[in-house]
Amino acid sequence: MSQRPFKVLGIQQIAIGGPSKDRLKTLWVDKLGLDITGNFVSERENVDEDICAMGTGPFKVEVDLMQPLDPEKKPAVHTTPLNHVGLWIDDLPAAVEWLTAEGVRFAPGGIRKGAAGFDICFLHPKANDEFPVGGEGVLIELVQAPPEVVDAFAKLAG
Repeated sequence: MSQRPFKVLGIQQIAIGGPSKDRLKTLWVDKLGLDITGNFVSERENVDEDICAMGTGPFKVEVDLMQPLDPEKKPAVHTTPLNHVGLWIDDLPAAVEWLTAEGVRFAPGGIRKGAAGFDICFLHPKANDEFPVGGEGVLIELVQAPPEVVDAFAKLAG
């Protein structure tokens, strides 16, 4: 195994799916007090999500509340309540290259802009013969951290 050319800095987001965002908002917004900071709708990803936030600055963590646009279509964002976990990565292209060479399976779509405007990609929840390492049932989003997040985590580590 070669030396890892990237760092996982921290949690960027958790994404929670359900048949109705309204029920999710009752807990996360009304009861726990998170603020809704945006909305993202994608027919390709079959999702209507409210982007909520806790914390501030570079340590802000998103909680994405997701419902499907069509419950009969895939991806079925509502069938796994904890849909995915997003991790801040300091060098996403290096991470994808290295992890692929290490046998990690990625979901289709490659690196692309995510709902919050950052470059993202997903580790597949299941391994296969070609790529024997997967998320062991968990979809994992890798998110390119912007410079201010990379700097903030470096200061914490220093």
